[in-house]
Amino acid sequence: HVQLVESGGGSVQAGGSLRLSCVASDYTVGRYCMAWFRQAPGEERAGVAEIASDGSTRYADSVKGRFTISRDNAKKILYLQMDNLKPDDTAMYYCAGVRVSANYCYFSSAPVEYVNWGQGTQVTVS
Repeated sequence: HVQLVESGGGSVQAGGSLRLSCVASDYTVGRYCMAWFRQAPGEERAGVAEIASDGSTRYADSVKGRFTISRDNAKKILYLQMDNLKPDDTAMYYCAGVRVSANYCYFSSAPVEYVNWGQGTQVTVS
């Protein structure tokens, strides 16, 4: 039974930083696609960053150069370092995984469908 639990959200001022963590159980973090999504009120959920099976990373244009996704395979933790935060980054952030080994996951011409989701952690930037 895959379980993803996020933490690290909070309220910060514009220009500040936060680091989100996602602890995975019954899931090989270093083998499969994993990603961070976010959803703001009234908007659809959208991909923010992903890390593929080979460790390659991809980002939404809106966060490139400010966010960094990484993982600790041994600890089974996925991270999202968010720097230079902007009010537009305000959203609920979700960790996602799927037992698919691929070097292109969400950000591809044939995006994989993530099936495992955490409960979300709120990020508010003022």
